[in-house]
Amino acid sequence: MSITVSVIIPTYGRSELLARAIDSVLAQTHRPLEIIVVDDNSSDATPHVCAQLAARFPLTLHVRTEPKDGLSGAVLEGMSRAHGEFLVVMDADLQHPPEKIPELLAPLERGETDFVLGSRYVPGGSTHGSWSILRHLNSKIATWLARPFAGNTHDPMSGFFALRRETYERAERLTPMGYKVALELMCKCRTKNVREVPIHFSTRTHGESKLTATQQLKYLEHLSRLYDFNFPRGSAMFKFLIVVGCGWLAAFGTYMTLMAHGISWIAGPSLAYGLAIAATAVFHFRHVRTQRSFVFSRRPWRDFWAVSVAEWSACTLSAWWISTRARVNPPEMFALAFGCATVARYVLRKGLLRDVRGLRVDQRALELKHLAEGDRRRAA
Repeated sequence: MSITVSVIIPTYGRSELLARAIDSVLAQTHRPLEIIVVDDNSSDATPHVCAQLAARFPLTLHVRTEPKDGLSGAVLEGMSRAHGEFLVVMDADLQHPPEKIPELLAPLERGETDFVLGSRYVPGGSTHGSWSILRHLNSKIATWLARPFAGNTHDPMSGFFALRRETYERAERLTPMGYKVALELMCKCRTKNVREVPIHFSTRTHGESKLTATQQLKYLEHLSRLYDFNFPRGSAMFKFLIVVGCGWLAAFGTYMTLMAHGISWIAGPSLAYGLAIAATAVFHFRHVRTQRSFVFSRRPWRDFWAVSVAEWSACTLSAWWISTRARVNPPEMFALAFGCATVARYVLRKGLLRDVRGLRVDQRALELKHLAEGDRRRAA
């Protein structure tokens, strides 16, 4: 009998809950299914528990000995190995109600949509216990930040969802991060008319909450990637302006102090611009560290310093030229000299490096890489 539904359960250190979760899944759906457990190399009894369950149920365990990309990576690993027409994702900690799986599948089977979320925030949905004002605010802000590509979805951060296999197979450039894999798939699969099914989100009985400062930072980095994907030009320009603004703010106070102490009209802008480059280097360091797999250049720091020397020279030369030909006050000199340097930065990074953030990108190489990844997923 062909498999209709693949239930993917990412797990880490949840062996004591797996049997209950899988029993619940099997009790709720009578369709031909498979259960794929993806474990991130737990040190508990997960392999033993899964071996016992596999003797009675259509269950397969895949252990990621070198896990990467967190829970999102585990989910995509399971999806790449799934055989079902419909893919369902749920956690192993019993916070997601397995009895809602038929409701997740129903709109997909009727062809009404290509993606269904189990939502805490639609009428009929709820969370166990009371959340603090801070946690409610955090959830609201996270949802608002995702609105440009999640539309009017109320709970795009949900980890309980279902989609058609063909929807997953049309995904473009999957770059998961953290545990917001539904948001990644909704964006990269170009989903439309996402449905939400109300669920009750239970209290975590084992393990620690995913809502940590580290995970929140990863969420912001993930959003940055999704903005790049959806708005490649606008996102790059916005980030460029943020970096420029931070550099100017870092340098302005020092520049005014130098000018107040009688530093020359040429030396003042030149010395202060060093702080702008230092601020830019901080952003560059973080970008190279977190996005290294997407940086085509083997020497991104060489490129960065080459452009920095050029823009620093533009700042110094423009300050010299202005000081010999016009009478300006210190703020005007700052704006003119730094403006010339910023123009040089933009032209060099966009024209020569083909990216306003200063990282060379070979678009054709990236396209070939993503096509190869798609072929591997289909072959699996």
